[in-house]
Amino acid sequence: MDTAAVEVTDLIKRYGDTTAVAGLSFTAPRGAVTALLGPNGAGKTSTIEICEGFRRADSGRVRILGLDPDADSATLKPKVGVMLQAGGVPTSARAGEWLRLMASFHAHPVPAQVLLQRLGLTSVAGTPFRRLSGGQQQRLSLAAAVIGRPELVFLDEPTAGLDPQARMATWDLVTELRDAGVGVVLTTHHMEEAERLADHVVIIDHGRVVANGSAGELTDAQQELRFQAEPELDTESLLAALPPTSHVAAHPSGQRTRYVVVTEAPGGLGPGFVATVTTWCAANGVLPEELRVQRRTLEDVFLELTGRDLRDS
Repeated sequence: MDTAAVEVTDLIKRYGDTTAVAGLSFTAPRGAVTALLGPNGAGKTSTIEICEGFRRADSGRVRILGLDPDADSATLKPKVGVMLQAGGVPTSARAGEWLRLMASFHAHPVPAQVLLQRLGLTSVAGTPFRRLSGGQQQRLSLAAAVIGRPELVFLDEPTAGLDPQARMATWDLVTELRDAGVGVVLTTHHMEEAERLADHVVIIDHGRVVANGSAGELTDAQQELRFQAEPELDTESLLAALPPTSHVAAHPSGQRTRYVVVTEAPGGLGPGFVATVTTWCAANGVLPEELRVQRRTLEDVFLELTGRDLRDS
């Protein structure tokens, strides 16, 4: 069996004079969670819709479970689950009836009642979709995506609007799908969700892949010393006290500034390095607040690669 659930090679998609996807390539394995991340307008939606067979590429190669999502759509439909943010559920459909209808389209579905109970929807099984809360609609859409026991499932912002309990239940279900050998392709704006769930992370921007690897590989296990203090500290003086391979970044936040100190020196951020920083602070009358050493997060990497500016779309 092909180990790839999704293979995208040199994908290009244009809308008039705008190139939404500009030669994008990545692979999503079976039995793994792949997070496709990017700012608004990066090309995520176009890429996923091509993979799902909803759009056609202008050029490039896409294979879903080894098949062409366009030419082999009839074969792929029972093997692929799709969760959309909009849900795609008729507003008058009752939650339980809708799930039972979805189950009837599959040879060996998960019983609707099992998913209703698992996702906390039993009490609203008789409620029309339009009267469900946003979180309940999200969970119903997730249930519809996995009821057919798919080999591959696409999840678009699966925990948007969910409370902590529902979010944890969703994460547990995604983990179980992966452990059962299902390929999961996840799009999310929540970096914590991607870092927690994803075996592989693909970050795209301007229609191209800008980073690809596990969350650990992308963060490189690099540690940072962070503290808050008054704005405009003499960071050049601080750098002079540190090993030559050190760097200091300042991020203003209201009346305080967050300072981030990293080094490539042997030993990294050991006790001696931390002591040097605190000694400098004491000598310069600086009271460092929330001083801590922590690993660089996926959100840090994402912002470094895609920038901090707001996107229009």
